[in-house]
Amino acid sequence: MNKHIKKISNYVMIGGMSAMVIATLTGCGSDAPKEEPKAEKPSIQKEGATVTIKESFDKDSNKTTYKIIDEVPSVTSRVILVDVNGTERILSKAEIDKLVAEEEKKVDAGTSNLTKNPDEVKESGGLGLAGTLMASMAAGMLGAALMNKLSNNQNYQNNRRASYSSPSTYSRSQNSFAKARANNAAAKAAGATKRSGFGKRPATKSFSSTRSSGFGG
Repeated sequence: MNKHIKKISNYVMIGGMSAMVIATLTGCGSDAPKEEPKAEKPSIQKEGATVTIKESFDKDSNKTTYKIIDEVPSVTSRVILVDVNGTERILSKAEIDKLVAEEEKKVDAGTSNLTKNPDEVKESGGLGLAGTLMASMAAGMLGAALMNKLSNNQNYQNNRRASYSSPSTYSRSQNSFAKARANNAAAKAAGATKRSGFGKRPATKSFSSTRSSGFGG
């Protein structure tokens, strides 16, 4: 009888100690400072693109202008410049980095055509080579830091559309990238389903062992 009472008292003691430990941990947890929710940054799409920019010279205004004449999704980004003579060349990484750095300085100083009223930009001769480059779909990959400064600017969004040679060129570019995103999303979803095991046919059970063992009649 005494042994039985002793065991019960031991269980009660252990249970009481456990409750004290849980209460202590809970109290410590309540004193921990809560993390402030971080402000969401605008999402910059870093998509590979092959961009073809055409250079033109207007004799009447004596100004050189640049327009995007073709743009397609690609694994890596590259910029093809067609000069006034029709000669094509691919801009080097050093050239692109220099153009992006120069345009970023203008954005910081408030003198970039990218952030000006589209009518004012048109009168001044357009965005220039650097501005046209940053208006393309390759901008997120080639100048992510600058894009963070431009993404919420409405003038920039309007000037982007105007940087293409025609509305149909802009629409064709948008459609091709939308299709590429949809294909990538479908491929990722299919890969995730395959890894998780969903969609697999269940294995067919074999009854040969049952018959050989004599069970089942």
